[in-house]
Parts: sequence; C-alpha cells; structure tokens
Amino acid sequence: MNYQSQAVAKPYFMAAIGLFVGQILFGVILGLQYVVGDFLFPEIPFNVARMVHTNLLIVWLLFGFMGSAYYLIPEESETELWSPKLALAMFWIFLVAGALTIVGYLTVPYATLAQITGNDLLPTMGREFLEQPTITKIGIVVVALAFILNIGLTVLKGRKTAVSLVLLIGLVGLAVFFLFSFYNPENLVRDKFYWWFVVHLWVEGVWELILGSLLAFVLIKTTGVDREVIEKWLYVIIAMSLITGLIGTGHHFFWIGTPEYWQWWGSIFSAMEPIPFFMMTLFAFNMVNRRRRNHPNQAAVLWALGTGVMAFLGAGVWGFLHTLAPVNYYTHGTQITAAHGHMAFYGAYVMIVLTMISYAMPLIRGRKEAASRKSQVVEMWSFWLMTISMVFITLFLTAAGVLQTYLQRYTDTPMSFMVVQDKIEIFYWLREGAGLVFLVGLLLYVSSFFIGQNEPEETAKV
Repeated sequence: MNYQSQAVAKPYFMAAIGLFVGQILFGVILGLQYVVGDFLFPEIPFNVARMVHTNLLIVWLLFGFMGSAYYLIPEESETELWSPKLALAMFWIFLVAGALTIVGYLTVPYATLAQITGNDLLPTMGREFLEQPTITKIGIVVVALAFILNIGLTVLKGRKTAVSLVLLIGLVGLAVFFLFSFYNPENLVRDKFYWWFVVHLWVEGVWELILGSLLAFVLIKTTGVDREVIEKWLYVIIAMSLITGLIGTGHHFFWIGTPEYWQWWGSIFSAMEPIPFFMMTLFAFNMVNRRRRNHPNQAAVLWALGTGVMAFLGAGVWGFLHTLAPVNYYTHGTQITAAHGHMAFYGAYVMIVLTMISYAMPLIRGRKEAASRKSQVVEMWSFWLMTISMVFITLFLTAAGVLQTYLQRYTDTPMSFMVVQDKIEIFYWLREGAGLVFLVGLLLYVSSFFIGQNEPEETAKV
C-alpha cells in the first residue's frame, strides 16, 4: 500500500463480503422454497426472500466498487484521497441505511413499509430491483454524490490515467442512471421503458466501464506489462461495451408495447454484446502471457483470468442464447433468463470485486504483495468451488428453462405454468445442491483471510 488513505477501502471490502454471505444465504433459502413452498413461511415469504437476495447483491457490489475505487484512485493519481473522513462517513451512512432497509423488508409488510417511509410523497417503490424505500433511494444518491466528489477531486489534483478516467466515467454513469429510479409513471409501458435505463444501463453499460478499469488496474500491477499496451486494450473494450450496450437496451423493449423497430435494433446490437466480453477474455490472458514478472499473489491473477472467462460465458454466450427477438418470443421470463442472470452477475461483477479484494487486502493488511501460501491455497479452492458450482447452477437452470419453454409455450398442447414447474422440479433440487457448494466456497474465501497470518513473510510467495 503506497498511500495511507487507501486503507479507507478496508471497511468497504469487509462490508461487501459480509453482505455477500447474506445474499447467498437468502439464495439458498430461495432455492429451497422453489421445491418446498412453505419453507420458512410465513416468517420469510418467497417474495421477501427474493427481494432481500437481489437487493443485497446490488448493495454489496456497490460497496465493492466504492472500496475498489478508494484503493485504486490514490495509486493511479499518485496522491492521497481528497477526504478519507468523508469516505468513512459515507460508509457508515450507506451501511446503516442498507441494514435498516433489509430489516424493514424482513419485519414489516411491504405496503406498511411504503406508508411509513413516505412513498406517497414521491412514489418510487414496488418495482423489481428498485424496491428500496424512497428515503433509502435518496440516501443512495447522497452517498453516490459524496463518493464521486471525493474521487473526482482526487483525480483532478493528481495524475490522470486512462484507468482512473474510465473508472470515473463509469461511476458517474452509475449515479446518473440511478436517478431514473425516481421516475415512476403510471403508464406501465413507459414505466418499464425507463426502468431498464437503470437496470440494463447499469449492468450492460456503465458497470462494464468499472469492470474494465478494475481489471486493467490489477493486470498492470500483477503482470508488469507496459501501461500503454493495457490502456489501448481498455479503450477498445469500453468503446465496444458502450456501442453495443447502450443500443442493446432494445432487447428489453421487444414485448412491452414499444414500436416494432426495437426488435431489429435490440436483436442486432444485442448479438454484438458478447464481443467486448470476448475481447476482455483475450485481454486478460494476453496480458498474463506477456507478463514480465511472476507476481506472488497468484490468487488475484487467478481471479482476474476467471473474470474474463466467466464474464464472456455468462454475459456473452448465455446472453446471446435468448437475445434475438424470434427466440426471446418463446424464452422471455423463463428459467433461461435466470441462468443468464446468475452467471453474468457472478462472472462480470462478483468476480472483479473479489479480484480487487484479493489483490488489495494483503497490501492493506501489511502483508506486502501477497497473503501466505496457505491462505492463497484456500482462496484458490474457494475460486474453483464457487466458479464450478456457478457453472452447474447455470446449466441446471438452462435445462429447466429449455424444458419450460417447450412444455409451456412451444408445444402444440401447452401446459399450465404450475404443471410445468412440477415437471422441472428435479432441476431445482440440483440447483439447490450446487448453491450449497457455492456457499461452502464462499465460506472458504472468508476463512482465507484468517489463515497463515503468523507465517514468516518469505513464505507468502507462491
């Protein structure tokens, strides 16, 4: 760690991992509720568990992005963070607001929660992924603005690099597009049209800039390849991400009442969306193959390579499987969508945050460039357990989705939704098993931070 203010990242990373564990626990609960419908009912109904699962995903990734930025920006800018105190203050505000929101979901009926948080004054609640009370959304905006102010002023007073500028653009975009969560028109078509401005333009737009910049930073540090080479790759990747991602929003507009031309625009540009993810995979492997040094933190290098591969498979290949309008006509809203969503989120965003934590935490904790050998071995086991189990989760959901699509929508004698759910139950059981393995892998990841801390420094090289 070169700058004292980089230590601000540590509480953000710790909160991110803690919330990640919570998210997966609720994922396991949800998986069981798919096959045992009254599990934990009425204490935790399915709709509440799903709301907590998805909201924890968003919140812990935001913590991870913020922590990554607070670590990366001082080093890239070659100057201390503008205000470490502001960063810590925003951490506690965000953490308390997030925790209270989750407690609200679990203890208060959603309609009551909307009433007591002033939703009638500015109605924003009741939409998937944007279920947060209006007051929480306002808090997120305040935290995001303070965060961008802190990062922006640090960049302005220090060195400007492609990595820091791309990251800053991505973070500003994240804040700007979240503002559409406050727009809640009564017309359902308009509502869905602008709702995707948050959901899609985050995960298939500005978040990809954040992903690219974080991956570039780790590869610069771990491979020793010239910065100019990595930055050229970064520019090409983000250009393709924005070109395909922005217009590719149209693949969400196929069947919601928008003009027919969106079926062409959405299909064509969505079909191109795997390209930047494939380029990201080539980028990661090319840089590691051209490395000028063997970095002692091999776990971080493994996470970086895994990010490229899994992002391409989840966001690229599984996204393409059902993105063309004639295919999406049958598959829309089936378990194929869930398969794509799980692997895409894990491959693109979960893994890049874990990459940054894996690289930065040993330095923040005074372990120099890497944790001990034992710690890295445990972390690599966690990588393989989580990644392989996510592959199986995706395959089981894909099989369930294909069968669901055929039995419910494509056959000449379509069956009802619940009859089909009964027939694909075996895939839900298999998915639950894979989810439990994923949880084991995550707990191994957490345990790796507590292993081998007393080893001599020289054994921390692998």
